[in-house]
Amino acid sequence: MSNPKFETDGFACRVVDMKKEYVLKSETVRALRGVSFDVPEGDYVAIMGPSGSGKSTLLNMLGCLDKPTSGSLWLGSDDVATMNDDQLADIRSQRIGFVFQSYNLIQQLTVVENIQVPLFYQGKSLSKAQQLRSIELARMVGLAERLDHRPTQLSGGQQQRVAIARSLVNDPFFILADEPTGNLDSRTTEEILQLFEKLNNEGRTIILVTHEDEVSKRAKRVVRLKDGRLQWDRQNSQEVREAAAKYAIDNMPVEV
Repeated sequence: MSNPKFETDGFACRVVDMKKEYVLKSETVRALRGVSFDVPEGDYVAIMGPSGSGKSTLLNMLGCLDKPTSGSLWLGSDDVATMNDDQLADIRSQRIGFVFQSYNLIQQLTVVENIQVPLFYQGKSLSKAQQLRSIELARMVGLAERLDHRPTQLSGGQQQRVAIARSLVNDPFFILADEPTGNLDSRTTEEILQLFEKLNNEGRTIILVTHEDEVSKRAKRVVRLKDGRLQWDRQNSQEVREAAAKYAIDNMPVEV
């Protein structure tokens, strides 16, 4: 594989006529039916769709957890749809930052050690610079006082902050967030969305899968799937984004 860092042509990823079919018993299920869209570097995209729309299948493709039946997924100068399993594992550990609804932290590890997990998967000893970067990322997400805490000692919002820091440790092409606020209360949801907005304003590319309209309105753009096809791809105006943020704050439950 070529070094992708300076060969992206301004795109974090590009989905080209992607199709995915599954054979279940004697029936062929067409989960994706020719989906195409681009994600420019620095974009913030929310992917939506009802159950059965192909949203989860697309998430698996973008995360290089599965390969399409046909079509392409370009990360930098590489079409990952043509790669073998070992190459896909390298892509996952080096070019994509994952944030999950259930956090997926390792209970026996500290905050800093959880942030470093993607580096462990590369099979190399951690450099001093990587160790310092992990600590700096923990501080950046507001966990400077909890570096040695384990997940059971953290709130849900704090655990998701660890997951976000972990997603950044490899300086990925994009952060892929799967329902990242699904397990959080409204106040903590707002904190996490503000953190995503801060990261995006700093130039980070974010692809967020959600079923919540109020969450999707915070993104710069919404891609909606239906029946395995791209139903529409729309920009959110700054006014829409600001109104959604104001609504969330104005309707925040009063702390007792």
